Amino acid sequence: MALFRGLWKHRDFMRLWAAQTGSAFGSRITRTALPMIAILTLKASPDELAVLAALGLAPAFFVGLFAGHWADRARRWPLMIGADVIRAVLILSIPVAAWLGGLSMPQLCVVAALVGAATSVFEVADRSFLPTLVGEEGLVEANAKLQSTESIAEASGPGVAGLLIQALGAPLAVVADALTYVWSAVTLGSIRTREVRPEAPPGETDEAARPSTWLSGFRAVFADPVLRPLMTVEAVIYLAFGFFATFYVLVALRYLHLSPGATGLVISLGGVAAFVGSLLAEPMARRLGTGPTLVISLALAMGAALLIAVSLMVGRWGVVCLIGQQLIGDTFLSVYMIHAVSLRQKTAPPEVIGRVNAAFQVCVGLMLPISALAAGPLTEAIGIGPTTWIAGAVALLSIPVLAFSRVARLA
Repeated sequence: MALFRGLWKHRDFMRLWAAQTGSAFGSRITRTALPMIAILTLKASPDELAVLAALGLAPAFFVGLFAGHWADRARRWPLMIGADVIRAVLILSIPVAAWLGGLSMPQLCVVAALVGAATSVFEVADRSFLPTLVGEEGLVEANAKLQSTESIAEASGPGVAGLLIQALGAPLAVVADALTYVWSAVTLGSIRTREVRPEAPPGETDEAARPSTWLSGFRAVFADPVLRPLMTVEAVIYLAFGFFATFYVLVALRYLHLSPGATGLVISLGGVAAFVGSLLAEPMARRLGTGPTLVISLALAMGAALLIAVSLMVGRWGVVCLIGQQLIGDTFLSVYMIHAVSLRQKTAPPEVIGRVNAAFQVCVGLMLPISALAAGPLTEAIGIGPTTWIAGAVALLSIPVLAFSRVARLA
């Protein structure tokens, strides 16, 4: 199995993996807890939830431009530690404000935005650091291992968040979230490999983040026949997922009448499925080839998104549709992302890999807030059902983009 190969002997990768596990758990708890706090404690409206979701996602666009430059011009390891410390402090401000009686939607929005910014820096630095740590030959195995713990976090993080919120109250439950970021920072600090500060490419000065420097990642993506369709697919996926990120919890709590604990457990099933996907990724590619594996896994993942819309049409069987979407969608989205990220890391020129990763992050950071902000008014105007069908239809558009590209023909 992919999970039990040579990188078990790579001590610094194991430390990175342990740190990423903590960060992954923290991200899942944050993602589940913030909208639940808004809904259950602050009685947020759909428009307020849309703003909260958008503010949590928008920093990937604005911060990503700078993060890519930093990741190419500075060591990535300290950036990751700093991002974890910042996230821990921000999350702890929520229970403190609740204890003082001052918790509000504006504070949740500020925390969501700043945590999103720190997460953007962490992810760009993490994906740029990994090729340095394990080499090109270890990327698929490393990404499969990292995806396996992302999946475990997806499986247990939301469920733990839901149960903690039921047991302790929403604001206090996020203390566990902050502790996961502390764990990540401490574990990253134990990595012994020290990067050499990257040299500036020819013709590029060390001046701080000029626009031409920011855009070099996009130029590298658009000039490459492999990177270009990968970014286009990611843009379409996250344009659709911005809708789902905004109203998924709303569908579960208000329309299907699930409890917070049950909602968290349904989301957790997606993590179990994603773990299965992390084990399937390498065998599928060996049997089918990288290109066909990417196309098939993307088609199954995006097709499963339609089950969210179906859940609103079938009464008490709606929860079965949500479970089916988590199991099918997350299994094959995991397979797709492992190979897409590994292919990106192998294809990107080393001197701009940070900015290439940041370009993808900026793309996600643009698409998610656009659709998240549109989700609230659209739901108010036409209803939750038609809005979910629109989101599902957008998700399906990603399939032909990939199927008719050079990526589909990769062996």
